[in-house]
Amino acid sequence: MSNFALQAYMTKGVERIVTGAIKATLKNPKESVFMVKFAAASRTASQKRAEWKKRGEHIPPFLIASITSKCNLHCEGCYSRCTQATVDTEPVMQLSAAEWNRIFVEAGDIGVSFILLAGGEPLLRRDVIEAAGNHKNILFPIFTNGTFINDKYFELFDKSRNLIPIMSIEGGREATDARRGDGIYDILVKNMDEFNKRGLIFGASVTVTTDNIREVSSVSFVKGLSERGCKVVIYVEFVPDSEEAEKLAPGDSERAYLSDAIGMLRQEYPDMIFISFPVDEKSSGGCIAAGRGFFHINSHGGAEPCPFSPYSDVNVKDQPLLEALKSPLFTMLRSGDILLDEHKGGCVLYAKKDEVEAIILGNKAT
Repeated sequence: MSNFALQAYMTKGVERIVTGAIKATLKNPKESVFMVKFAAASRTASQKRAEWKKRGEHIPPFLIASITSKCNLHCEGCYSRCTQATVDTEPVMQLSAAEWNRIFVEAGDIGVSFILLAGGEPLLRRDVIEAAGNHKNILFPIFTNGTFINDKYFELFDKSRNLIPIMSIEGGREATDARRGDGIYDILVKNMDEFNKRGLIFGASVTVTTDNIREVSSVSFVKGLSERGCKVVIYVEFVPDSEEAEKLAPGDSERAYLSDAIGMLRQEYPDMIFISFPVDEKSSGGCIAAGRGFFHINSHGGAEPCPFSPYSDVNVKDQPLLEALKSPLFTMLRSGDILLDEHKGGCVLYAKKDEVEAIILGNKAT
């Protein structure tokens, strides 16, 4: 891992995303103007990360922020409910909008370019979404189930172009409603048409399983999204929550198929951005969690390696973001071999949770 130029790899990755975003919005003057300004901010953030690197501090360009534990849906196989990060009881002891705003300020100061807002259902925290909209130097993709998008949110997205809704969809109506609930597909399509009508950029997030991989990576599926104005498609590998569900997790052959399909889609639809998450671990020198490329803050402020690995030994309520990145857990994961290990499903830390728990217990004992 020490021989891999992670800083250069992630910087180039960010540049590709920003360049793709500019190309994707060329026909939308208002959106394009914002993206050009953000490109300049992104270059400044890259310079900040490089300066921190000279001081011996590695700053990832991405942060994932789960801003609430509340959600109105019960999607089959939801990782957030599996890890108890999302529950049906009313949220307690969660970060306030002011605390999240402080985190956004600190993130911008140290060079974080992208903060992915998740949950639960993040649109339930309009106070946090509005706070995020004020940080124009950071792009905030919002991973939402789409059921709370209304006129007030359309107005906010128009005002704050750094807020990019990414709506979850599983394929066509049958696949989407089967996992997310009856009528959800129609809600998503209606939202897409309204975004398109208003000239607002939006994206789609697809959980990739062995069941839907061919449908969601097909030209016909992407064509439907493109015709409705979708500019970003993010493919997220399914993470099995039980041995029984492992058959749904993409293996090496499925990953190779998806990689080839995405390559073809990028040529077929040059005005769209296609991202596969986790990124190709062979290209990135291993999993990029635990601060190598990104890290996660849960709704209570715990700094975690990633959303699929809900373990934390520090809380951002108690210390600055920069210090949280140096937590004993993060440090040991980055210096060890777990992030390089072979595994099933989209998250090595979820697959190796026993080893992660052992690190936590070992740190507490010392």
